[in-house]
Amino acid sequence: MVQLDRRALLIGAAVSLAVPGSSAFSLPTKSIHVVKGRGCGCCTAWVKILQEEGFHVTEEEWLPADLVQLKRAKGIPAELASCHTAEIMGYVIEGHVPAADIRRLIEESPEAIGLSVPGMPYGSPGMGPEDAREAYDVILIRTDGTGKVFSSYPAAS
Repeated sequence: MVQLDRRALLIGAAVSLAVPGSSAFSLPTKSIHVVKGRGCGCCTAWVKILQEEGFHVTEEEWLPADLVQLKRAKGIPAELASCHTAEIMGYVIEGHVPAADIRRLIEESPEAIGLSVPGMPYGSPGMGPEDAREAYDVILIRTDGTGKVFSSYPAAS
């Protein structure tokens, strides 16, 4: 039988804190479910970015008409719609929203439907290189369906 003394326990705890991704003190992986159009390359690129950012991603491919119905059912106004719709911890994520904004939404937990990057701005995650990015805003979709700027990304110089 292995017996741990106080010193070994303290060293183990210190190592756990120092090692990134250590299971002893790390936050649980956030699961996000993505519904996208069939064969959409930019949606697939966004999913890959989220996976690289540590999200556990599940995905489905739907027909465009069904995807439009999903957006309506989730309360996404037409002017805030984009190509794919995701759900995480009770929030809807519409379009090419950066992972940092998803994390901030979860951390702040505002009363809202979720976030949107309307349209498909070039240089947003999954839509081309960030160093050639056009300016875009991430919009917080309020529970009444109105939008408010959550964060802004300037055009790359």
